[in-house]
Order: sequence, then structure tokens, then C-alpha cells
Amino acid sequence: QVQLVESGGGLVQPGGSLRLSCAASGIVFSLNAMGWYRQAPGKQRELVAAIISGGNTNYADSVKGRFTISRDNAKNTVYLRMNSLKPEDTAIYYCNAILGVRVGVLEEYWGQGTQVTVSS
Repeated sequence: QVQLVESGGGLVQPGGSLRLSCAASGIVFSLNAMGWYRQAPGKQRELVAAIISGGNTNYADSVKGRFTISRDNAKNTVYLRMNSLKPEDTAIYYCNAILGVRVGVLEEYWGQGTQVTVSS
């Protein structure tokens, strides 16, 4: 069984920083793609950042220059470093992954979400 476990959320003041982590537990043979989505109350879920198997990254325009996504293949873990946080970054952040769970088989997984609140 594969599960995604997020950590690192919390309350931070504007201008502060947080690092989110998402670890895939279970048997994982490959990391095809991993990323972070977020959803604020009353708003649609949006892609924040993603990294694919080749190492290419993609960011939402609203976070470019402030957030950095990275991956540790040995630990089956993806990170999201968030700097210069703004109140509008407040949301539940969800880890998403497309993983190779066995040869020739890809599956999509979602984490349970971690709350990030940016407020003074």
C-alpha cells in the first residue's frame, strides 16, 4: 500500500518561510511526477508546483520566484520551500504524485493535506 504523508504546515507571519515535505510510503519503484496543489476556502484547487521524472519543474505564476520544489528520489520525498509568504498563500496544501508501483504500472495518489496559514 502506498500513502502520501505531508508535514511542515503551520502558522507563519507574512514574509516568513515554511518547508513542506511529502513522503511516499510503501513500495515505490519510480517517481513519475510529484507536486503540490492548494485550495483556499471558497476557491478552486490550483496547481502550485510540480516536478516530473526528468527533473523539469513548473510553478504557478503567483509563486514564481518565492517557492521552490525539489525531490529526493532515495527518500521518495518531495519538498516545497516557501519564502516571502503572503496572506493569499493561506490554504490547505495537498501533495500529489504519479508513482510507478510496479513495472509498467502507474498510479495517482493524494495526500490528506496540510494547513498553511499566513497571518499577522
